[in-house]
Amino acid sequence: QVQLVESGGGLVQAGGSLRLSCAASGRTFGSTAMGWFRRAPGKEREFVATIGWSGANTYYADSVKGRFTISRDNAKNTLDLQMNSLKPEDTAVYYCAVAKVPGNPTIPAAFGSWGQGTQVTVSS
Repeated sequence: QVQLVESGGGLVQAGGSLRLSCAASGRTFGSTAMGWFRRAPGKEREFVATIGWSGANTYYADSVKGRFTISRDNAKNTLDLQMNSLKPEDTAVYYCAVAKVPGNPTIPAAFGSWGQGTQVTVSS
């Protein structure tokens, strides 16, 4: 079982930037995709971005495309999410996760290990 710990969340003004990080321990995850999801108050958990095991393939939700960048360092067992041009609607708890199926899944059910989440709040 892998343990995931997110960090980097906080309060930022609209238009600002944050960089989220996810540190993994327990086992290596270099052979599986990883992703970021978020849950806003009163809403379901939604897909943000996913990255393949090699880092070559990335996918983004339309709402964050062009503003967010996902990356990973398999040697350090870390996953990052660079968030630029933040909007109030990006406010949510952000979670990192490790996929339990092949490919680059985008649904929560395809991910087997989750972090505890980090709060991102964007003020207008």
